[in-house]
Amino acid sequence: MTERVTAAHLALAGALADKAAAIVRRYFRSGVAVESKADDTPVTAADREAEAEMRILIEARFPDHGVVGEEHGLTRPGADYVWVIDPIDGTRAFISGVPLFGTLVALTYRGTPVLGVIDQPILRERWLGAEGRKTTLNGKPVTTRACSALADATLFATSPDMFLGADAVAFARVRDAVKLARYGADCYAYGLLAAGFVDLVIESGLKPYDFCALVPVIEGAGGEMSDWDGEALSLRSDGRVVAAGDPALAAAARCALAAK
Repeated sequence: MTERVTAAHLALAGALADKAAAIVRRYFRSGVAVESKADDTPVTAADREAEAEMRILIEARFPDHGVVGEEHGLTRPGADYVWVIDPIDGTRAFISGVPLFGTLVALTYRGTPVLGVIDQPILRERWLGAEGRKTTLNGKPVTTRACSALADATLFATSPDMFLGADAVAFARVRDAVKLARYGADCYAYGLLAAGFVDLVIESGLKPYDFCALVPVIEGAGGEMSDWDGEALSLRSDGRVVAAGDPALAAAARCALAAK
């Protein structure tokens, strides 16, 4: 562990994932009502209740920390430490009964992700990544696999519809160059990448609560995650991300995205 990630931070990250998991499991495949938010994305009582309970835990243990959440907005976003939480990343999968969504918990320090959790509460799989530590899946270390060429790579994205205009053209160049392209796993695809089953994830239009937790998980497993220009991801990033198990593959993907 480094000074920026303490045992207390790790304990709270686990407690937040546990709290969300208990609530999400109660609602999964229950016929819970689905509402549409202002941006026409779906939301349920499970999303709102889980995030509210997670915020209570953060306030109790670290009242000086900030919180950025998908459902309940910003609290002290200018604090050095900010928790970035998404109780159900992949609500469309959740409401469809597909267990490939996940709870995302991140801790950022001055905007940089230093701790991340991907938790799949139905399959009971949990990835933990933190600065200075090896990423684990259910407590066991995991490592990305070597794959340096696009022609050999398995690529994931949540949906081809997330790419618009020039981004769609750029993504198509990578999609057409890889061995296999798959869609629909949301944050779970990044867990598969960290565990060595997927080589590349490219996405666009993400919010900080969609990607902050993923960065420490991917990097702690030996992979690389950045924006499309190769810059480190932070709370201020534009939401276009490239994650790869092999740094050489990350460079090849960014090159293809940038080609004219």
